Amino acid sequence: MLGTVTLSPAARTSTLERLRSGGELDVLVVGGGVVGCGAALDAVTRGLSTGLIEARDYASGTSSRSSKLIHGGLRYLEMLDFGLVHEALQERRLLLTTIAPHLVRPVPFMYPLSKPAWERFYVGSGIALYDGLAFGVRQTAGLPRHRHLGKKAALRLMPSLRPDALTGAIQYHDAQVDDARFVLELARTAAMHGAHVVNRVAAVSMLRDGERVVGVRARDNRTGEEFDIHARRVIAAAGVWTDEIQAMLGHDGPLKVRASKGIHLVVPRDRIDSETGVILKTDKSVLFLIPWDEHWIIGTTDTEWQLDKAHPAATSADIDYLLETVNSVLVTPLTRDDIDGVYAGLRPLISGDERDETTKVSREHVVATPVPGLTLVAGGKYTTYRIMARDAVDEAVRDFGTEVAPSSTDKVPLAGAVGWEWLSERPQILARSAGIDQEHVETLLERYGTLTMELIALINADPTLGELLPGGETHLKVEIVYAAATEGAVHLTDILTRRTRISIEARDRGLSAAPHAAALAAPILGWDDARVAEEIDIYHRRVEAEMSSQTMPDDISAAEARRLAPDAAL
Repeated sequence: MLGTVTLSPAARTSTLERLRSGGELDVLVVGGGVVGCGAALDAVTRGLSTGLIEARDYASGTSSRSSKLIHGGLRYLEMLDFGLVHEALQERRLLLTTIAPHLVRPVPFMYPLSKPAWERFYVGSGIALYDGLAFGVRQTAGLPRHRHLGKKAALRLMPSLRPDALTGAIQYHDAQVDDARFVLELARTAAMHGAHVVNRVAAVSMLRDGERVVGVRARDNRTGEEFDIHARRVIAAAGVWTDEIQAMLGHDGPLKVRASKGIHLVVPRDRIDSETGVILKTDKSVLFLIPWDEHWIIGTTDTEWQLDKAHPAATSADIDYLLETVNSVLVTPLTRDDIDGVYAGLRPLISGDERDETTKVSREHVVATPVPGLTLVAGGKYTTYRIMARDAVDEAVRDFGTEVAPSSTDKVPLAGAVGWEWLSERPQILARSAGIDQEHVETLLERYGTLTMELIALINADPTLGELLPGGETHLKVEIVYAAATEGAVHLTDILTRRTRISIEARDRGLSAAPHAAALAAPILGWDDARVAEEIDIYHRRVEAEMSSQTMPDDISAAEARRLAPDAAL
C-alpha cells in the first residue's frame, strides 16, 4: 500500500522545482477539476511521468459547485440511451464500493405522483428499468430497489409535503458526493502515485515545435514567475475555459463549449421534515431536494451564461424560481430568511457542431486532437469523470505504442478509502484516543476516511485542535490546520469554500469563522499580521459581493456586483 502524500507548502515548492527543471514529462494535464485530476491519476497509474497545473484552486470551477450527486441519469432513459445509463451505473458502483466509499454514499429520493394512473405506470416503468439495468449487471452496490408508495406512506416519509401535491409516489436510491473533497483526494492520490500536481499555476501559452505542441509556458500565480514545462503530450481538461485553451493555438479549435449556469440553495435540515430527498419534474428542468447532513440542497437552474466564467452569480430571479418551485409542494413555504447558502456553477456543454478532427466518444463528452501533441476533453458529467479521463489519456498516448499500460483506475481507491469500512465501524476507539466526542469523529470519518488518523494525530499533539472552530458549524479547528498543512490550500478562501463547507453552510457565510481560521493557517502558510488581515478582508469582500449579486434582477447586474470583489491575493 502506498503511503499518503501531503500537498504541503514544502511539497508545492519541490513540485515547482521539478516542473521548472526542463525535463520532459510524458503527460502534462492542464486543469485541476474532476476530469483533469482524474486524467492525472489515470496517466500516472499507467506508468507515465505526469504533471498537473491548475490556474486557481483544485475544483474551484464546476467541480465544487455541482448538485453533489452520483447518479445513472434517469433522463437518458427517456432518450433510450441505455448504454449511457449502464455506463453511469457502473461508475456509481465503483465509486460506492472501491474508489471512494468514504466520500460517496447512498441517498434516497421520492418522485411524487400527481396525475392519473398512467403517470405511475410511465414513471414506475422508467425507474424499474433504471433499477433493472443496475441489478442486471450487479451495479447496485447494495442500494435498495425502488418501491411504490401510496399517498399515506409518502406523507409519512415526508410530512412537509402538501397532501394536495401528490396522489402517491415512487422511491428509489442514487448516491451523493462531497464534490470538492473528492477532487482534492483525486489530486492527492495522483501525487501518491508520483504525479507532480500543483495549484495556482496557469498555462499562458503553448510551446510549439512546428505544428506540434510540446508543452506549455506556465505562470506561478503566486509570484508572477513564468517558466516552460515540456511534455510529450498535453491534455487540456479546462471545462468552460476550453475556448481559452483553443485560442492559444492561434486559430479556432474543433470544440464549441458553452456555459450553462446552475444555482443551488442550502437551507437548514429542520426547515423541511422529511426522511428522503425529492425529485420534481418542472416545465423547465428537474428540481432536486437533496439531504446534505444538517442541511438540504435545492437545485438547480439551467440558463445560458456568457459573462465572467470564474465567478458565475446567482440572481434574485434565480433564487425566486427555486423557492417558488419547491414551495409549490411544501406545507410550510421557505423564505429567503431560511437560506444559509447559495452557490452558482457552470456546466460545460458541447454545442454539437464539432469538426472532423473531433473524436466524439459519448453523447455527453468529447475528446479531440486539434494539433499533434494536444488533446482536449470537454462536456460530460461528474459521475462519469473517470471514463472521460480514461478516454482523454487513451487519445493522448495512442501512438506511444506498447509502452503504455491500459487504464486501471477502476481498481485504484482514493486516499482515505483503504480500510475505511473497518475504521468507520469503530469511531468510539478514535474518540477515546483523541479525547473528543464520538459524533465529531464520525463526521471526520465521513469527510476524510482513513486519513482521519492523521487529524487524530494532530489533535493528540495539540488537544485544542479538537475544539469546534468558532463560527464554523460542525468543523473542528484541526480541519483548518490540516487543510493548510497537507491539502494544498494557499488562501483562506480555499479553506472556507472547498476544504470545508463553511462558506455555504454557515448562516453568516463564514464571516465569523474567517479570523479564527486565518489565525490557525497563518503559521503554516507563513502569513504575517498584514497578510492575515488581507486574507480576511478578501474573504469578507467576496462574501459581500456574492450576497449583493443575489439581490440583482439579472445576470449582467449580478455579474457586475460579483466582479467588485478581488480574487485571492498572490
